Amino acid sequence: MKKLLYILSVLLCSGPLWAQQDEQMSLYMYNPLYYNPAYAGSRNAVSMTGMARFQWTGWKGAPMTQWFSVHMPFLNQTLGAGLHLVNDRIGARRRTAAFADFSASVRLNKKGHRLAFGLSGGVDFQQFNFSDLVVNDPNDPLYGQSFVKNTGNFGAGIYYYGARHYIGISSPRILQNQINNVDSLSASLNRRHFFLAAGYVFRINSVLDFKPSTLIKITPNAPLTFDINASFLLYERVWLGAMYRFHESAGLNAVFRIKEILHIGYAYDFPVNRLRTNQRGTHEVMLQIDIKPKKTGFTSPRYF
Repeated sequence: MKKLLYILSVLLCSGPLWAQQDEQMSLYMYNPLYYNPAYAGSRNAVSMTGMARFQWTGWKGAPMTQWFSVHMPFLNQTLGAGLHLVNDRIGARRRTAAFADFSASVRLNKKGHRLAFGLSGGVDFQQFNFSDLVVNDPNDPLYGQSFVKNTGNFGAGIYYYGARHYIGISSPRILQNQINNVDSLSASLNRRHFFLAAGYVFRINSVLDFKPSTLIKITPNAPLTFDINASFLLYERVWLGAMYRFHESAGLNAVFRIKEILHIGYAYDFPVNRLRTNQRGTHEVMLQIDIKPKKTGFTSPRYF
């Protein structure tokens, strides 16, 4: 708890210090709509995804995040529309956001490769309640205070994909909104983030596929960080994979495909830095449902 309070106090009181702020997930390849609106409609189905992440279990005040997204195509996959929600809590900070996502794509060749452009717009609800913290010095000027700010924002992205590959670049929240009038506090919040995501599926044999993927996260004045995931698809039904997050954690994940419409996933991460003590790792669960008209059959399997 002392470590968590120390980290939080540094983030709040050091104006020039900025770091990664957007919520992170290990099963990011199953919820790209959260960070790239150009993904909307790309699954050619009404696709719904729900995820929950319980980070650093055993630490009081550790991050807990829930996501929900839904999107669908229109006009033979030329247009896409969707909605994504996020609810995040870490210590005294709470963030809830709701964004609408829109995309337009063009078919590039006979193989079905498409290039999509996306825009999103929505609202961030942020609250900092410092009375929730256990402090040694109750005379701290921020102790007992609460800061609330509701701000609009928008994002943009580009997404190029085919049956076995994808690459996208995006910034889900372009505006650098301020939380209040305290310059030293607002300067450390709501920085602009950029995401570069890519993946490819290699056919090994009739029962095995190999899919490496990565998500690179860039924030001005903060160290670059990235996730690497290597997954194997067995009999077009079970994904088994391992991940590594640069200087942060390593883990395992599994996703089970039930018939053509349902995916159930689980990921476990464990820190490889100094945060590995006094906590029991990170758990993440995922449920994805795809609903497609009967007149248009499913692509089997669906890789992205």
